[in-house]
Amino acid sequence: MHFDAFDRYHQKESFIHRLDPRVKALTTVFFIVSNALLPDGAWSVFALAWIFLIAANLLSNLGILYTFKRSIIALPFALIAVTVLFSMPGKPIANFQIAMWNFIVTDAGLLRFASILIRSWLSVQMAILLVAVTRFPDLIHALEHLRVPSIITTIIAFLYRYLFVLTDEVLRLLKARESRSAAMAGHKSGGGILWRARVAGNMTGQLFLRSYERSDRIYHAMISRGYAGHLYTLNPHEMKSSDYFALAFSVAVIFILQIIGRL
Repeated sequence: MHFDAFDRYHQKESFIHRLDPRVKALTTVFFIVSNALLPDGAWSVFALAWIFLIAANLLSNLGILYTFKRSIIALPFALIAVTVLFSMPGKPIANFQIAMWNFIVTDAGLLRFASILIRSWLSVQMAILLVAVTRFPDLIHALEHLRVPSIITTIIAFLYRYLFVLTDEVLRLLKARESRSAAMAGHKSGGGILWRARVAGNMTGQLFLRSYERSDRIYHAMISRGYAGHLYTLNPHEMKSSDYFALAFSVAVIFILQIIGRL
């Protein structure tokens, strides 16, 4: 069974899609690290970095706001840094009294918080673009070409593939629960909260046991077919002149952004 919820690749005919996956992976890593190294309050550089992202969206034929619309969902996770509003020393700009605690928002804390929010937002957009223009097997092979430890690439590959296995088992359990919880007309199926909690606990245990047994069968099937800890591909990756040019251009732009951010 195929689940599009886990597969974010979009088949398009574009310059970005045709690039070697190593180029796309390296550019993404450099871009994210560059954002993390930029000083707080480098608004002009943040704007230029977003323009770089918009240009990449256009070159991928995914739409000018493709990554923007899909990155909004990740912003609430960046709110975990809200504590810097009150912990950074600086000039007080707001005061909140909650019960017996007094929280003072400083200008330095607000600057750091806004910078963290924008950095996270830009980095998430670049990661979204990477998975949208690169097939997952190609991304794994790109990491192998870049000498990422094989144990890490193997774990990532199996984690991705077993998401489908776990989802399949969950759907089977939900279907079994529904078939055993028939409801009369005008009445809800099942029992109360305690009954539902007990059923959910049993389903969790069943999911673990089924997943463990199925993973063992899959592993032995892979061993019998010659698996030796390395993932093979029918499409060997070869760097072309356009790939080297794109990588050099991306690195140069990111380096210039670093220089501008420190002027």
